[in-house]
Amino acid sequence: MTTAQQQTPSRLVFRTPATAVLGGLLLIVTMTPFASASPWLLPAYLVPLGLIAAVLRLRTTADADGLVVRTLFRRRRLPWSDIRALRLSERSWVRAVLTSGTEQPLPSVRTHHLPALALISGGRLDDPTAPPASAPETESGTASQAPAAATADD
Repeated sequence: MTTAQQQTPSRLVFRTPATAVLGGLLLIVTMTPFASASPWLLPAYLVPLGLIAAVLRLRTTADADGLVVRTLFRRRRLPWSDIRALRLSERSWVRAVLTSGTEQPLPSVRTHHLPALALISGGRLDDPTAPPASAPETESGTASQAPAAATADD
């Protein structure tokens, strides 16, 4: 067994840290004086309770077989063979593009998690941060880089 095989985990779980529940609890404490002023304001407690439920429930689990996506009300298994690509949003969120053409958001997976996701997929997904395969250097490639460096200094 090589060192790389020993260091590769069998499963990765991407989720919001559990300490984020403290934000929901703080919101409950701070809104209590206002919510207790009128019975019509009691449903306002649903907002922090929903936040706490989202922190505890939303996650994406990756293993050698595929991804398990858990949302507030649903759990979906995505085998690696059903994932055609990953789509990155402007806000660093990641979506799985399925072979059927639909997209599945991956809760709590951000662009900086892609190397770990590529590692756990066993080569089924490319690591976008990996250096490109080394190609033999040509004289024209070396020559074209030198003038660019010279113009940057001017």
